[in-house]
Amino acid sequence: MSLHFHWFLPTYGDSRNLMAGGHGSAMAGDRPATLKYLNQIGAAAEASGFESVLTPTGAWCEDAWLTTAMMVETTETLKFLVALRPGLLSPTLAAQMASTFQWQSQGRLLLNVVTGGEDHEQRTYGDYLDKNQRYARCGEFLDVIRRLWAGNGPVDYAGEYIRVENAALQRLPDPVPPIFFGGSSPAAGTVASQFADTYLTWGEPPSAVAGKIAWIRDLAEVQGRTLDYGIRLHVISRDTSEEAWAEADRLLGALDPATVEQAQQSLARSGSEGQRRMRELHGGGSAYSQDGNARSLEVAPNLWSGVGLVRGGAGTALVGSHEEVADRIAEYAALGLDHFVLSGYPHLEESYRFGEGVRPVLERRGLVQPRGYRPGDLSGSTAFLSSRR
Repeated sequence: MSLHFHWFLPTYGDSRNLMAGGHGSAMAGDRPATLKYLNQIGAAAEASGFESVLTPTGAWCEDAWLTTAMMVETTETLKFLVALRPGLLSPTLAAQMASTFQWQSQGRLLLNVVTGGEDHEQRTYGDYLDKNQRYARCGEFLDVIRRLWAGNGPVDYAGEYIRVENAALQRLPDPVPPIFFGGSSPAAGTVASQFADTYLTWGEPPSAVAGKIAWIRDLAEVQGRTLDYGIRLHVISRDTSEEAWAEADRLLGALDPATVEQAQQSLARSGSEGQRRMRELHGGGSAYSQDGNARSLEVAPNLWSGVGLVRGGAGTALVGSHEEVADRIAEYAALGLDHFVLSGYPHLEESYRFGEGVRPVLERRGLVQPRGYRPGDLSGSTAFLSSRR
């Protein structure tokens, strides 16, 4: 086994503190998302052994495709997990963009499909379909893209939402970019089981994650398909557990209660099933309001729901010593998770903390290959095999 680790590219800005917003709401950090700063994060992620960086999408951040394309020349091996939004462009154009990206980056594109969970944000882009319609359109969109990438001749397609005639690509992607897909609603599960390579879940307690994996696995088996699975989490990892929880306390203590209240009101209007599940974990932060202890929002060992008090989307973090964080990663891996998409505040410094603190523990346990390992490299293979004995 060798797990895959990905970092996050905060194209809305960065900060040492928790930032309110995201998932359809305005969001900004006190470190602006300049190309110079994002390149620093990319270099840090690459140096820390991360395979790729996840890039968000929405009116509240910079464009994912343009930003990552400009970063290709400043990195060597780092891949880019770029947000793809069905319905905001044609499937033929999306397939062509991916092919161009793969060619120019020498195969460093991964795709994260974002169907769109917020009606009000979709309407700002001119999309007036409801949630179930968006997932139905997404399925048709991905069907066309898959057919185009297969290169078996011109594609004619007449669905309820997507229609193309004699569509073809001059250049096929090499390799075909893997498709990551998240979603907790029944409609999302249907599309994921048919078209995703990796199903992603936000960070929930292990028992809930196990249930979601079983749900998607059963749906995929009906389609005759086998998927990989991944999880999206923040991380606060320190030399000791006490230091990590002190940082969680600091992050919460820096929040204005009015900011929390405003964020919760905004997130309560979300039509996303995943967002509803995130909100249920922290319960609006009432436990923290009573005792002022960050650990009151610990919803499973070392799994902290405090981020979700103000941030839309992924709202949980692994908090603990480097060994404890590695323990939790091993626990999730045992459930069948292969991909871990992580982030931390600020993203530049926290990428190094994980790479220097947690990754060596995972290497010793044989859960990840040593940095610099290449298939066929005898010395690297020997080191990896020895670590598993």
